[in-house]
Amino acid sequence: MTGQQSEGDRKHPVDETLPPFKMFTSGLQHVAAMYAGVVAPPMIVGPACGLSATETAFLMGASLFTAGIATLLQTLGFWKVGAKLPFVNGVSFAGVTPMVAIGKAQSPGNALPVIFGAVIVAGVLGFLVAPYFSKLVRFFPPVVTGTVITLIGVSLLPVAFNWSQGGNDRAPDYGSLTNIGMAALTFLIVLVLRRVLRGFLQQIAILLGLIAGTLIAIPVGITHFSALSQASLVGFPTPFHFGAPQFDIAAIISMCIVMLVCMTESTADMLALGRIVDRPADERTIEGGLRADTLGTAISPLFNGFANSAFAQNIGLVAMTKVRSRFVVATGGLILIVLGLCPVAASVISLVPLPVLGGAGIVLFGSVAASGIQTLASAAMEKGDNALIVAAAVGIGLIPIAAPDFYHHLPKDLLVVLDSGISTGCLVAIVLNLLFNHFGGETADGDAADATTTGDPAAAGHGGPEPSSPPSSVPTDEAGEPAAAPAP
Repeated sequence: MTGQQSEGDRKHPVDETLPPFKMFTSGLQHVAAMYAGVVAPPMIVGPACGLSATETAFLMGASLFTAGIATLLQTLGFWKVGAKLPFVNGVSFAGVTPMVAIGKAQSPGNALPVIFGAVIVAGVLGFLVAPYFSKLVRFFPPVVTGTVITLIGVSLLPVAFNWSQGGNDRAPDYGSLTNIGMAALTFLIVLVLRRVLRGFLQQIAILLGLIAGTLIAIPVGITHFSALSQASLVGFPTPFHFGAPQFDIAAIISMCIVMLVCMTESTADMLALGRIVDRPADERTIEGGLRADTLGTAISPLFNGFANSAFAQNIGLVAMTKVRSRFVVATGGLILIVLGLCPVAASVISLVPLPVLGGAGIVLFGSVAASGIQTLASAAMEKGDNALIVAAAVGIGLIPIAAPDFYHHLPKDLLVVLDSGISTGCLVAIVLNLLFNHFGGETADGDAADATTTGDPAAAGHGGPEPSSPPSSVPTDEAGEPAAAPAP
């Protein structure tokens, strides 16, 4: 009885707090992994809206600040807001293309106010539909989520490859031996550290690899300190710094589509993260997570930020380090807020050269794809048409990655969805799963639909250690697979 009580009173790793030093360094590692992804959208949107370099830097600080707020909403939460998982939020790449289009269609003084007005409306709309959107979770069984998680990792790898070459394809040193060599060296350092270190040091191997790569890059000449020397000590993102929001119908429609795309990706990311941390994301968790996404999006324009959604690269970091505490990620959110308020501190993080970040990113993003493959291993691929579902969804999802101009003759509004391999692959997997496993009656071998078609998130594998074979006494479902354990 005493043993059962202590087992029941034990906190789930997601809800555990770590010692302060471990909490800070692990949270800093999350910030290092996502930093480039947070500042990249404003670096693209700012010049498209006619901003100067100083104004663009202000926009980058605002994006860090609002990403921190959104991350705290996700990890700590309140009321029915927040997934309360180690879930990182930041500026979504899905909105970059339509925001650039809006910026080019408006005069320089109106571009950002129109974008911010559209983002506010999209965030409010998403918050209202979150409870209904979350009910779609039963249409995300392992055959769907495994496909989407794999596509997330594969879709992120080109980002790491671009960083490894220098990040700017117009720069004269883009793809130089120096850049690629630094990326390869960082990649090897991370692998060696992960192999030889133990305990906490192994958990922060990515951070140590980034520090080592940055130090080596100084004599090589690709670590630049100009941003640090020009940054001010304090810089609060003044509310509506670029003007009061304006509401344009076309811009609102475009950003509402982006919001739905972000919600689709976040749902898949929450299901993936739930498996990795051994706390499967149920309907209530997804509803809270989507509310945090959309509330963070609605608040962001107040502080000159954009739409927020899940950052898949940090899911790979959780899978690799096995640090599952949501308070670690909340610490990362606090660090992001400090970076947004202190441009000098933000500049210190920005010292990490993109080739160094790219080398570490290959390991990180590859971990996401590996988690997806592990999930697919539990999806009963030999039964029915599950293998066909995966083949079609992965094939369609890879189009924007392998052939970026494939859809260039189609209407621009459709490109918001079609240019995202994650979104298109997810939609194809959902539709085919419905047709083959829900509306198709019995599977090809005559058995009833297995656990992979029921939408039970707990039925899939996760990004942790390889599961051992279940003993014969473990109950099985009607497909002969081990019955899913109840969520902690």
